[in-house]
Amino acid sequence: MEAETAASLGDSGYLLSVFLLIFGGALVFWMAAGFAMLESGLVRAKNVTVILTKNIGIMALGSVIYFLIGYDIMYGHGEFGVLFSFGSVAGEEGSDYGLHADFFFQVMFAATAASIVSGTVAERIKLIPFFIFTAILVAFVYAVVGNWTWGGTFLGAGGETDAAGAYIVGSSWMVDTLGSAFSDFAGSTIVHSVGGWAALAGALLLGARSGKYGADGKVRPIPGSNLPLATLGTFCLWLGWFGFNGASELALVTKDNANNIALVCASTHLGASAGAVAAAILSKIIYKKIDLTFVLNGTLAGLVAVTAGPNIALWVGALEGAVGGVLVVLAVPLFDKLKIDDPVGALSVHLVAGIWGTLAVGLFNPEVTLLAQLFGVVVIGAFTFIASSIVWYILKLTLGIRVSQKEEHDGTDLSETGLEAYPEFAKNAK
Repeated sequence: MEAETAASLGDSGYLLSVFLLIFGGALVFWMAAGFAMLESGLVRAKNVTVILTKNIGIMALGSVIYFLIGYDIMYGHGEFGVLFSFGSVAGEEGSDYGLHADFFFQVMFAATAASIVSGTVAERIKLIPFFIFTAILVAFVYAVVGNWTWGGTFLGAGGETDAAGAYIVGSSWMVDTLGSAFSDFAGSTIVHSVGGWAALAGALLLGARSGKYGADGKVRPIPGSNLPLATLGTFCLWLGWFGFNGASELALVTKDNANNIALVCASTHLGASAGAVAAAILSKIIYKKIDLTFVLNGTLAGLVAVTAGPNIALWVGALEGAVGGVLVVLAVPLFDKLKIDDPVGALSVHLVAGIWGTLAVGLFNPEVTLLAQLFGVVVIGAFTFIASSIVWYILKLTLGIRVSQKEEHDGTDLSETGLEAYPEFAKNAK
């Protein structure tokens, strides 16, 4: 047990690296509260309990499934995962941080990917089929993408790096044919776009909420129940993102590690800030008013966009975030024109901004080619969308994925949980 011996002798690098992953993982865990509050505020009061149930269920179920199956498929350690056992790839004892710290950090990312789906299918999804889809997404779809990338196999964005920081494990064919391995520092595509593609597949098969689109094609806004709650959720996510991106350095052994973490956190903050500012300005130009929901989603889009490349330069992080904020304001009405109903704007935030952020690495990082980034986006997007569509379709044919029209009208809270989030409000409203 080389790592334990090093730790017992006071190996500060090992201890600090383990602390980094545990503390970073705890911050990412706090993002679950952010997703729950954000989604609760952006849906109608009659559907809030289901949102809360989904979000706590995603964390709990996703963690168990990732422990049993997903982690082993993704990284192949063999110690975790009772159903599969592959050869070791990375993060073993004796590394900078150890296996258990790595698992704790990585399981939070798996849960985050599944959380993205929740908001897009809100207000008309059945709970049990949703949880079944969550389990399959975490166990296989996300895990396979993770194995291709951070696991260091097909796309080569994981494992050891050379002196220039380019990945060399499993990436030789990418370097030979596309000029570099696919690079996604903390998961603009691997986490956020994967969740976005899975959500898009579900939204297409589920259909729009009743009354969202008129027969004349006109979009009918359906306001959320609590903008203060949605704002609180955004701040929770913003805080959690410092762990999401910052701890993705994965080591705190050297001065370079510390400086990189500082750069990543500062770039992450600037990305969020620039996204909020850009969304506010553009919404004012287009709609003559500053729309808070665009500002909130612009903040999140900035965070998603900077996630793939927060380690390049501060100005790059700010630019990535600003473009992400602009894209949200443009993408939300575009999805509505396509009659793809997304109650919380998750597709615009996580899918669209995630793709942009990943491609931006190929534009601003001289060690990474745009072609490699584009290839990774297309391959991961196609795999995730096709696999998710198959799962959603099977669930639709067997269990059914949508509540009845009456249940949707009365609210999914009562039909799916038997509880109301605001019972006194509902009683007075009647």
